[in-house]
This record gives sequence, C-alpha cells and structure tokens, in this order.
Amino acid sequence: MDELLIRSRMNLPVTTGIPAAGQHPGQTGRDKSQPQVSFQQLLERTAEKQELAFSKHAAERVVAREIALSEADLARLDVGLRIARDTGLEDALLLMNGSAFIVSAKNGRVITALSGSEAAGKVITNISGAVIL
Repeated sequence: MDELLIRSRMNLPVTTGIPAAGQHPGQTGRDKSQPQVSFQQLLERTAEKQELAFSKHAAERVVAREIALSEADLARLDVGLRIARDTGLEDALLLMNGSAFIVSAKNGRVITALSGSEAAGKVITNISGAVIL
C-alpha cells in the first residue's frame, strides 16, 4: 500500500458516543462566529485543489437535503475518492458524517448524495464497493 494511502487513513477522525450538550447529531463543534459559506461558494473555492467534482444533480441534492459540507469534509471526500481509485472501484459509496455519496471513481464525480435519515433502510445497488470516512 502506498505511503499516502496509509497516512490518510491514520489521520481520519473516529467519533463515537453521544454529541455534546446542545449539539445536534451530524453537527460539528464549529465556531458559531464564523461566517456561513454557501455550498456553491465552497465548491468554487475548492474546485481547483481537488480531483472531486459534483454533478449538477448531486449539487442540487446536497442543497435540497441540507447536507452540511465544510472544506474539511470536501477534502475527506477527495481522500475517499483516491482510496476508491487505488482499490480499483469504479462506482463507490462514500459514507461520511452519516451521509452517503455515490461517486464515479473513474470520472472523479459525485453522482448523488443522501442525507443520513434518507439513506436509512435504503438498498444501494450498482456500486463496486464502499469507503467509510
């Protein structure tokens, strides 16, 4: 296994237990004083730095399903894409922060996104593997 893959897996956070008081599931302890950035602005800022891209459909689903993604989350999805490619997956399911993202590893594109509540009880087919971030 290459060094980058090993290092990236060693630095992934593991979260267990119950969220801190006043914190809703799926919400991180972000500073409330930081200005909120729209998903579109976040995508535009990180597009040059990452291999991962969102299809128009996936971007609409992220906004409509109110899936919160930070720059760090987009970087983790990019790492997931690289892991999927390195293991030979063509279409992969990336699970992160309770949300599910279907990704074409071959094209480097997120095809669609599901929120945690929406993904519960669903069967996802036509994928070649899953990466848990």
